[in-house]
Amino acid sequence: MLAIRLHATGGPEVLAATEIDMPIPGPGQVLLRQHAIGLNYIDVYQRSGLYPVELPAILGSEGAGTVEAVGPGVSRFRPGDRIAYGGPLGAYAEFRVIAETAAVRLPDGIDFETAAAVMLKGLTAEALLQAYPLQAGQDCLVWAAAGGVGSILSQWARLRSARLIGVVGTGAKAAYARAHGCGEVLNHQSDDVPARVRELTRGKGVAVAYDGVGRASFDASLKSLSIRGMLVSYGNVSGPPPDVNVLSLGRAGSVFLTRVMAFHYHSTAEELDRAAASLFNAVLSGGIRVTIGQRLALRDVAKAHAALEASETTGSTVLTC
Repeated sequence: MLAIRLHATGGPEVLAATEIDMPIPGPGQVLLRQHAIGLNYIDVYQRSGLYPVELPAILGSEGAGTVEAVGPGVSRFRPGDRIAYGGPLGAYAEFRVIAETAAVRLPDGIDFETAAAVMLKGLTAEALLQAYPLQAGQDCLVWAAAGGVGSILSQWARLRSARLIGVVGTGAKAAYARAHGCGEVLNHQSDDVPARVRELTRGKGVAVAYDGVGRASFDASLKSLSIRGMLVSYGNVSGPPPDVNVLSLGRAGSVFLTRVMAFHYHSTAEELDRAAASLFNAVLSGGIRVTIGQRLALRDVAKAHAALEASETTGSTVLTC
């Protein structure tokens, strides 16, 4: 089978297409024939070495397909079932084994590409909304609002009747963010984000800033918060956030800071099923529209990485097998 292997960290060129033996499912595992694989920024962090992984590795944390075979003791699925997952490493392959407790059944109406585009990003958005449960009428700031997670998070926040201020880097992405739930959109290239946030919230600031950008946006996020607001950090597109002087949180208004890792919010099969059901219901209702901006063959994953790092993508990128 085809797999994309990482033997050394570096740029997109280190991702090597390789033919390897098909894996065999062990106890509690299923063998999945993958039809679609999602691309996420965590893949870039792992490829570059920012998030260390044991090498050689097969990257990728999101996909969907059909159960080909099951290992001993499996009870959640059987061959032929349509399933999806978001989290376990090893997606960049035509087939993969995965623990049955790490996957969810796909409902009718959710196709493989939609599932691969939404699982990890959607479950991340669900975790972000657990970290700070937005209420109707609250103001929130969403960085990278035209990205995969940002566009899903914005739509979900709109379903809760929150007031959204999105941050993007280009005019085209501003239009995309507005179409996906943001009532106001700022351009970090030309706007003083904290100042504009204060203007838009009549000096109060936002209740929460969801920040997947990292180093370049961290201070602006802090300065945009209301008293006792929360900064929810979850990504490092511009590099890791700076070290925090705890006293600075007090000076910013006795604000709160958390760093979300989605798997901490979905660590059991029951939590995963609940979160996935919430996500799928929002998609099936039309409240969350999943936009696939780019489709590439699995062999072209290096091109997909390069485009993602260059901020040339909108919505989700799907790799097809």
